[in-house]
Amino acid sequence: MCAAYKVPFLDLTGLHAKLEEELVAVFRQALKTSGFVGGSEVEEFEKEFARFCDADYCVGVSSGTDALRFALMAAGVAPGDVVVTVPNTFIATTEAISQAGALPRFVDIDENTYNMDAARLADYLENKCIPEGGNGRPVDKETGKVVKAVVPVHLYGQSADMDPIFELAERHSLTVVEDACQAHGAEYFSNRENQWTKAGSMGKAAAFSFYPGKNLGACGEGGAVTTNDAELSRKVRMLRDHGQAKKYYHEMEGYNGRLDAIQAGFLRIKLRHLPEWNEKRRQAAGRYRELCGTDEHAVILPYEPDWTRAIYHLFVVRVAHREEIMQYLSLAGVGTGIHYPIPLHLQKAYQHLGYRPGDFPVAEKVAPEILSLPMFPGLTSDQQNIVIAQLSEAVLEAAKHERREAA
Repeated sequence: MCAAYKVPFLDLTGLHAKLEEELVAVFRQALKTSGFVGGSEVEEFEKEFARFCDADYCVGVSSGTDALRFALMAAGVAPGDVVVTVPNTFIATTEAISQAGALPRFVDIDENTYNMDAARLADYLENKCIPEGGNGRPVDKETGKVVKAVVPVHLYGQSADMDPIFELAERHSLTVVEDACQAHGAEYFSNRENQWTKAGSMGKAAAFSFYPGKNLGACGEGGAVTTNDAELSRKVRMLRDHGQAKKYYHEMEGYNGRLDAIQAGFLRIKLRHLPEWNEKRRQAAGRYRELCGTDEHAVILPYEPDWTRAIYHLFVVRVAHREEIMQYLSLAGVGTGIHYPIPLHLQKAYQHLGYRPGDFPVAEKVAPEILSLPMFPGLTSDQQNIVIAQLSEAVLEAAKHERREAA
């Protein structure tokens, strides 16, 4: 993946080379002990990651998708309920909602942060829903289904603005489950609590992914649920393991969604480096800003409000003529990505939800413009100089081409 580019989009090879002996030792230990599923490696990782997230409990599972699905189910989301999230996210967010038996409904994003816009959430709850008799939960006017939960996504490594989301959730008796799959170590300053809070410690529960490219990535698949609720933690433990309270005693139907011991061992090693890696990403983000300067007309840089400490899982800019610019960068040896090209409400998989173009104008506006630049802990100043020099050339060439076409 790295050899084809002067500056790869992501360099996992270099990261793993530095940890090779430690990682191989985990595998050797598993072979010697035959401890492949569960056991002390998983238990120790759960304790360490809970501590890292300032959460009371962590339950390791097989993927970020399972983490969110199990968190929603354990939090009381049932078949037929509505769960509200955003259309600008990876499909795993809505897959988890659907697989829990619930119906995903969307609200638009904030154009600066690309995260859930609390004002749009308020509009949905107060104008597109009616109060249910009894507990006062909203009922979606279009579907007639009760709104049970909201899933804000901490996209690209930056926390959503959680205080107004929590205020709305409390007013409407909704459960908040964080999608923190890209936010390992991200922080949010809560005015409600007058302190910095970690992603994964704020909602009823939170879901993390350890897909290899994440800030904390396994060497395969993995995920975790964090929570401060002991009963929710207990339910997730059963859901991940066929509904077992203890071996062969099943309190419910569950799933095979366990985190294996080898991946937990790899994650324990990497977790020790995560604060340093996150800081290197923040430093790289700062260098990108310096190199781009103050002219934001051609390239719109990521916006980091003073109430967040982003950990830059991705460094996402916005440009016109994105496809042309990506092609130019690729030919110049610079890797890039798109996260995400088509908002979920316009995906074929969700045609049945009945959304149409124009329903979420902000998500639809940014989707053809967003471009992810190289971002990883080992990214060097020299590599970033190449990225921005080539990006500037690409933007200039795209503008010239547009003028020629218009002439």
